[in-house]
Amino acid sequence: MVQESLEDAKTRMNGAISALRRELSGVRTGRANPALVESIEVDYFGTKMPVRDLAQISAGDVRMLVIQPWDQNAVDLISKAIQQSDLGMTPNIDGDRIRLTIPPMTEERRKEMVRLVRSRAEDAKIAVRNVRKDVREFIQEMEKEGDIGQDDSRRGQDALQKVTDEAVAEIDESSAAKEEEVMQV
Repeated sequence: MVQESLEDAKTRMNGAISALRRELSGVRTGRANPALVESIEVDYFGTKMPVRDLAQISAGDVRMLVIQPWDQNAVDLISKAIQQSDLGMTPNIDGDRIRLTIPPMTEERRKEMVRLVRSRAEDAKIAVRNVRKDVREFIQEMEKEGDIGQDDSRRGQDALQKVTDEAVAEIDESSAAKEEEVMQV
């Protein structure tokens, strides 16, 4: 029973880590990366859809993204959604495609992106700690009801702390790598 709850905790913590990595892939670094615009929501004829579902996104070079919509009618809709996003970039419509030039980031903008990365990493750590709290309470409840002994409860809580520490270390590692990437000139 304790082992099953530990496996559940690992799965939930890995979900928080995966969500963090997806979020960090969309953080601007000064290089053209399709993840910057993939998840921007576009109002496509009354339905909110991410850009990745409406177009092919590719990096033309280090500073340019090319967005090729599958439907010609979506060009203006995608362009409008990009302008309204928090990217701070203006798309250029080139016939049936959109070109998005990534301007070099200022030092101030880089520091702002690092703060954003740290904030998202802290949110992921909070999610991991909440999982730990839930599982710890479950183990303590099992001990209280007499389903497991004190020794099993203690071992389970120690193993849970070890899993939590590993997840937090992985979050720190991902965050540090992204911070380094953002600060590269």
